[in-house]
Amino acid sequence: MILDPDRLAARERHQLLIGSVVPRPIAFVSTTGAGGHNLAPFSYFALIATTPPLLGVSVGLRRGEPKDTLRNARASGEMVVNLVDEPMAERMVRASGEYPYGVDEFALTGLTPLACERVRAPRVGESPVSYECVVERIVDFEHTALIVGRIVCVHVRDGLWRDGRIDPAELRPVSRLGGEDYAPVREVFRLARPRAGEG
Repeated sequence: MILDPDRLAARERHQLLIGSVVPRPIAFVSTTGAGGHNLAPFSYFALIATTPPLLGVSVGLRRGEPKDTLRNARASGEMVVNLVDEPMAERMVRASGEYPYGVDEFALTGLTPLACERVRAPRVGESPVSYECVVERIVDFEHTALIVGRIVCVHVRDGLWRDGRIDPAELRPVSRLGGEDYAPVREVFRLARPRAGEG
C-alpha cells in the first residue's frame, strides 16, 4: 500500500502519522502569561541538539487560533518542559482538555507548581525531569508552530542521575501512541554499537 499524505483528509493524515511514529515522548509544557499559569501536554516533541542544548515542541493551532502554550511562549520567551511518568499520567491527560484561556491546569489537576531557577514559569513538582527553557525561535507553518527552546536549567529527581546518566528503569516515562493510547517504559534492553574495525 502506498499513501500520498496530500491526498488524505487531514484527520486520516493525522491518524497515519500519530499511529506510525510511536512511541513519542510527552512534553508537559508549563508557561505563564496574562491569563496566569498554563499546563498542557504535547507529543510532537524531540531533542534537537546537545550543543547548544535545544529541544523542540510542535504546537498546532486550535480552530485557527494559537493554543495558550504558544501564546504564552511567544509573549514571555520562556517555557518549562516537564517529563511525564506513570503516576502523573491521568493528571497529564486531564490537563489536555480544551479549557478557556485563564484556566489554571495546575489547580485543575492538583499538580504542584514549583518556582524555577532561571525562568518565571513554574515547573511541575511531580515531574521526574523538568527543563527550563528560553525560546530560541518559533518557526511558523500552515497550522503548526515549532517552538525551539534552549535548555538553561534541568531539574532531576533525586535518585535518577546515576554514574553520569539518567537511569531509565527509575525514570519510567510514559509515551504517546495513536489515539488515546499510551505506553510506559518498563523493560529496557541494551545493545552495544559496533566499533570501527569490528566484525
